[in-house]
Amino acid sequence: MMFMSTVLVTVLISYGAHAWLLSPPCQPYTRQGLQKHSGDARASSFLKILELIPHTKQPPNMLLVENVVGFETSDTHTKMVEILANSDFVTQEFILSPLQFGVPYSRPRYFCLAKRKPLSFQHKVFDNQLLYSLGPLLGQNVNTVIDGFDQAPENWDKLLQSCEPVENFLEFKNSSDQVNAETDFVAIPNVSGDLENIADENLIAMEQYFVPSCLIDRWGSAMDIVYSDSKRCCCFTKSYYRYVKGTGSLLATVQPKDKGKTSSLKDQGLRYFTPREVANLHSFPEDFHFPQHISLRQRYALLGNSLSIAVVAPLLRYLFTQPL
Repeated sequence: MMFMSTVLVTVLISYGAHAWLLSPPCQPYTRQGLQKHSGDARASSFLKILELIPHTKQPPNMLLVENVVGFETSDTHTKMVEILANSDFVTQEFILSPLQFGVPYSRPRYFCLAKRKPLSFQHKVFDNQLLYSLGPLLGQNVNTVIDGFDQAPENWDKLLQSCEPVENFLEFKNSSDQVNAETDFVAIPNVSGDLENIADENLIAMEQYFVPSCLIDRWGSAMDIVYSDSKRCCCFTKSYYRYVKGTGSLLATVQPKDKGKTSSLKDQGLRYFTPREVANLHSFPEDFHFPQHISLRQRYALLGNSLSIAVVAPLLRYLFTQPL
């Protein structure tokens, strides 16, 4: 995205694209960052694209913008809404998470859908609003959304009841599974007993994913631990596998009687989710795989920067559908 700050207007116009799908750098808006918003140099590429719209002879008919929660309160967001309104766009904004789609993965993200008049949304009643509901994507009317579905993220815990367990997204379900030579995804059994009961060949395959004891000693109190029957895991970032604090959940392969950190973490066989499992939680298709030359850390980084297909697919379907 950074190269767009210097791209020639004529080059951009030459594409004649009807829809622009934009995911600008999130660092200017993250809670952990300095929150400099438009004052951050990494925001310049997106601002440049926005500023091109009023001067383009053939502007896009539709836009989808994705970013972290917090973007919606930034001055960049204010500028975006102003430019889109002045360019005859109508917007509908959402904050959605895979949890709302039954996926046990907490990854709330901001989305802006925009259509240039005379195009319009199926449910015009939600124009120029920020929603925490997937109701419009499902064809639900305004009363349904307001009465029960338009819930802020702090109330999303009730959604966990309808989420699938993490077990359904694990790469392998038993110790007889082998390494997939084509994808290089390593066989990880679903452990229900002690680590000493795992077949030797699978234990060797799992070794690179187990969390070293030294990291447990140092960062154990900051780790987010989930189990096969858990219905929620934390967002995986591009730094997953490089760091253990705040980068994503770890899976306990041995489930103690008392879950959590009251039991010894070293006895729970903590491991990282494999790249295939992270892809599963992002709802990637089963036939997705990385080229062999992509390293393990690169795979995690790419997945951490990716989108949830479970969330984006219905958003795009709603964006591209015209009212009857």
